Amino acid sequence: MLLPLLLALCPQATSQDASQPAAPSPLPERILDQDDLVVTRSCRIVIPEGKVIPDSNGNGVIQVKGKGITIRFAKGSVLRGAAPGTPWDGLSGIGIRAADSPDLVLSGLRVHGFKVGVQIENCSRVLVEDLDASDNYRQRLRSTPEREDVADWLYPHDNDAYEWRKKWGAALYVEQSLGPTIRRVHVRRGQNGIVLDRVVGAKVYDNDCSFLSGWGLALWRTSKCIITRNAFDFCVRGYSHDVYNRGQDSAGILMFEQCEQNFVAENSATHGGDGFFGNSGKEALGQKKPPWWFKTYYRKGNRRNAYLRNDFSYAAAHGFEQTFSLFEQFQENRLVGNAICGIWGGYSQYMNIHKNHFEANGDRGYGLERGGINIEHGKGLTITDNIFVSNRCGIHLWVDEDKGLKKLPWVRDNPETGGETWILSNQFHGDDLALHLRGQVQGVRFDPGDMKDVKVKTKFEGGAALVEFDTFNVVSEVLEKRQILGESHPVGARKPLRGRENIVMGVWGPWDHESPLLRPLARTEKGVVWELYGVSGSPTVEFPRSGMPRGLGLLQMPLNKTKDRWRLELLAEDPGLHDYDLHWTGKGFSHHLKGSLLATLWKIRVFAWKTDPRKDYAAWKKEALQGALLATLPSLHLRYGMQGPRSLKLSQEISQKGPGKDRFGTFAETKILLPAGRYRIRTQSDDGIRVYVDGKGLIDDWTWHAPKTHEATLTLDGAREVHLRVEHFELDGYSILELDLERDPEKDPKKPKELEKKKGR
Repeated sequence: MLLPLLLALCPQATSQDASQPAAPSPLPERILDQDDLVVTRSCRIVIPEGKVIPDSNGNGVIQVKGKGITIRFAKGSVLRGAAPGTPWDGLSGIGIRAADSPDLVLSGLRVHGFKVGVQIENCSRVLVEDLDASDNYRQRLRSTPEREDVADWLYPHDNDAYEWRKKWGAALYVEQSLGPTIRRVHVRRGQNGIVLDRVVGAKVYDNDCSFLSGWGLALWRTSKCIITRNAFDFCVRGYSHDVYNRGQDSAGILMFEQCEQNFVAENSATHGGDGFFGNSGKEALGQKKPPWWFKTYYRKGNRRNAYLRNDFSYAAAHGFEQTFSLFEQFQENRLVGNAICGIWGGYSQYMNIHKNHFEANGDRGYGLERGGINIEHGKGLTITDNIFVSNRCGIHLWVDEDKGLKKLPWVRDNPETGGETWILSNQFHGDDLALHLRGQVQGVRFDPGDMKDVKVKTKFEGGAALVEFDTFNVVSEVLEKRQILGESHPVGARKPLRGRENIVMGVWGPWDHESPLLRPLARTEKGVVWELYGVSGSPTVEFPRSGMPRGLGLLQMPLNKTKDRWRLELLAEDPGLHDYDLHWTGKGFSHHLKGSLLATLWKIRVFAWKTDPRKDYAAWKKEALQGALLATLPSLHLRYGMQGPRSLKLSQEISQKGPGKDRFGTFAETKILLPAGRYRIRTQSDDGIRVYVDGKGLIDDWTWHAPKTHEATLTLDGAREVHLRVEHFELDGYSILELDLERDPEKDPKKPKELEKKKGR
C-alpha cells in the first residue's frame, strides 16, 4: 500500500485552497460522435444533440492520457451512455476515464447513463468542477413499503479489489490519487455520488450528491482530506416510515478501512441510512491478512478524524456510526430524530464528544440500543458540554461478553481496560433516562450537570458503577482553527423536509421531492395499492384495451390537502385471478400498470409450538393439529412484524387466545379455478416456508432466515381447480408470510411442465 508514504508526503492543508479555477481560454474543439475518443491535449468537446454513445469495450468513451490537460464540454453537450428510459440497473461502462494524467482539469461536464460517470486513476492534483453526473447506475431495490428484503444490504467491508466500483459504480470515482480538488458536483437519481479510493489530501466542497440509494460520499483507505460544506442528504435505502428502519449500509458519508486525519465540517448528511457510517476495516481488525509490514494492530483503524458543525439527523438507523475508532473529535454537530441513536461507537477509544445537540433520538431503537450516545466497550471517552433533549436515553455505555469480537487481534492489542471516561457539564432536558451503565464499565466519572424533567437520572446494571473524583482537567481541541472551504451553506437548507416521514422510498431509491414518483404500496385483503407523489392536479386512469375488467373495482383518492400525493387502489369484487392493464397519467407523468390480482378465501390455522420444526417435523405438525386456532381471510398477507398472530385481528378467538410474537406456526390453504397457462407464485417469508400445489412441493426453505423472496412457476395445460397449501414457522424476532399468484407471460409455454422450481433468493 502507498498510503503510509503518501500520508507522510502530504500534510493536511491549512491555508487557502490552492486549486483556483483556471482562467477560461480558447480551446481547440473536438467532435465526439463515437466510442474511444483518446484525448492527449486540452480541448473543448462538442457532442451532437441527442447522441447516445455506449462504452462498448468498458475502457471509457473518452480516454484521457497526458499531463496538464484541460477538458470542457461545449454548451449543450451531454455525454450519454444509454438512451433515456434504459433501466438504471442495466447501465454499464465508463463515461470518462483518466489514468496517469497529473494536473488534469475537468470542468463543466455532463455525463449520464453509465455504470461509472467519471473514473480517475493515479492522477495527482486533478480538479473536477461543475460536473453533472446524475442518472447513472443504481440497483433495483427489492424492499417494499411493506417489508424489507435482505438482498438490498450493501456490505461495504471489501474494496481492495475495487469491489465498490465493479458492483455498484459511482458518479465520480477517484482512486490512487494525491491532492484532488472536487467541487460543485451535482448528482441525482443514482446510487453512489463521489467515491475516494486510496486518496490522500483531497479537497471536497460545495458538492450536492443527494437523494441517492447508496452513498453520497464514500472513503476507502483515504486520509488527510478536507470535506466541507457539501450536501449528502437522503442517501438511503432500507426504510419504510413506521414499518422498518434498517438503513442497509447506505449513508450520507461512508468511511471504511483505516482512514486518518480527515476534516469533515459543515456538511448536511440528513435522512441517510446512517448520516455517517464508519468502520475501521477488516485488515485493521485482523479479519483479513495484512501486508508484510503490518506488525501490530495497536491503534490501527479510522483515527484522528475531526467532525465539526455537521447535521447528521433523521437517519433510518444512526446519525453517526464509527466503530473500532481512535482519537476521533466530534464537536458542535446536530443529531436530531435519528431512529436508533445519535452516535454509535462500538469499541471506540479516546473519542471526544463536545458541544453537540442530541434531540428526539431512539424512537425506533432496537432494545437497549437507543437514544443520544451508545458506546459499548469504549475507553477514554470525554463527553462534555452537550445538550440532550427528549431522547429515549441520553448516554448509554456498556460492556458485554462479545466472545467472537474479543478474539480479534485488534481487541487484543487495544484493550478496553485503563483510560478514564469523563461525562461533564452536559444538559439533559426531558430525556427518558440520562445515563445508563451496564456491565463492568470502567473508569466512568460523571457530573450530573443540568437536568430538567428527566424521568430517570441514572441506571446501573450488571455491576456498573461510577468513579468518584474531586477535580478534573478535560481539554478539547478547538476545531474552529481548521480550514473550511466552500461558499455554500447546506446545513439547514432543506428545513421543509426535516423529519423521517419525508423519506419516501421507491423501486429505485428515495423520492427527490421534485419529480413524480410512483411506487407500489401494498397488497391489501382485496386488492393492490399504488401511491403517486409529486403530481399536481387529479391524475386519470384509463383501460386502453377493453375497458374496466369485470370483477374489479377502482378507487382513487388524494393523500393530502394540496393534492400532490395520490392513492390508487384496484379491488377484486369477485373471486378468481383478475388480469389488469391500465394507464395512470397526470401532469408530467404517465405510467403503464399491468399484472394479476388473486382473490380467493384462505383457511388459516395458527398455533404456538414447543418442538423445533427443523429438528422434528412430525412432532411439530402434531402440535399444530392439536392446538390450532382458525380464521378465514380473503388473501394471504400476514405481516406479523415484531408481533404475532394475536396482534393481527385474524379472528376474535385468535385475538384472545392466539400465539404471541415468537415460536408460532401458520398453516394456510385455498382452492382456486385457473385456466390453462403459465403462472408465477411468489412468497415472502421469515422464517421457514413450504408451499405445495396439489400435494406436490413447490417451494421449500425450512430454515431460520430474514425476510426472503421465493419464486416458482406453475404450468397448467388445461383449466382446473388448484389446491394451494402453505406451511410456515416463526422462531423469534421479525416475521412475515405472504403469497401472491399472477400470470407469467415471460415464460415460454411451448414445453409445459406441471411444476418448475426456483431456489429462493
